[in-house]
Amino acid sequence: MFITVTIQVVILMILMLLGVIIAKTKLIGDTGIKNITDLVLTFVTPSVIIKSFIREFDVSVLKNLLFSFLIAILAHILFIVLGMVFVHSKDKVAERVLRFGIIFSNCGFMSLPLQQALLGDEGVFYCSSYITIFQIFIWTYGVFLMSGDKKNLTVKKIVINPGIIAFIIGFIIFVFSIPIPQVVKEPIEYMAALNTPLPMIIIGYHLANSNVIRVFRSFASVFAILLRLLILPVIAIGIMYLCGIKGAILVSSAISFCAPVGAMATMFAAKYGADTELSVATVSVTTILSVITMPIVITLTQYIA
Repeated sequence: MFITVTIQVVILMILMLLGVIIAKTKLIGDTGIKNITDLVLTFVTPSVIIKSFIREFDVSVLKNLLFSFLIAILAHILFIVLGMVFVHSKDKVAERVLRFGIIFSNCGFMSLPLQQALLGDEGVFYCSSYITIFQIFIWTYGVFLMSGDKKNLTVKKIVINPGIIAFIIGFIIFVFSIPIPQVVKEPIEYMAALNTPLPMIIIGYHLANSNVIRVFRSFASVFAILLRLLILPVIAIGIMYLCGIKGAILVSSAISFCAPVGAMATMFAAKYGADTELSVATVSVTTILSVITMPIVITLTQYIA
């Protein structure tokens, strides 16, 4: 299992390397990469979510989906609490960025390709619930945390975003067993197929333009990286296991838990005037280290699942 997971992560890293090459050769500039990011967030990721719901309705699967919702909610609450307990810095702006990073993993860009590779549509199906809860938390607590101002919270931002809309559409399709004609299904599948290469290229592009050395200059940054990649995922997985949760739900959750810092950390830092350079560095370093940590965590989870 370890070799299988490692191979999948290495494949993603090779795609990231392509992003680095694109950045260094200036084949695509900042505007182009921003447009690709918008394409992924607006059409590609929603297509992946909707595709995972195009399946025959099953009550047991629905129960597992709702159960994975609960797991995602509790996991985010756990990460928020542990972030408050363990992450402290004299630089309060940096502290907000680091706490944001350990709470919000790259559950879309990094997790979905691995979910598809290791668990197939079932993994993506359960991961979609995690992404939905992620979207709710990131547009509420995440906005407050990064900006430090409750005025930035709006119902519109929470409800009207591509991830939530895609989940609602997919959920309706699944529950009511709505038949999807091939002429509609195939374009969705084609768009979903872009979910692996494009996000990795985006991450690689940002990696090429980051100062990764900075995160090693403070204990708080290094400890935050350990929390995101190893400590918090292991705690969350351990709690699930002790509660008797096993199988695909446990593995799917583990993949979302142990992903590196989400790219949204950089987008939010830039938008709300936080420490953008630190956010890019933490995203980059955790992404690089995840080629080692993700196979370890996921393989151990598969072993006990």
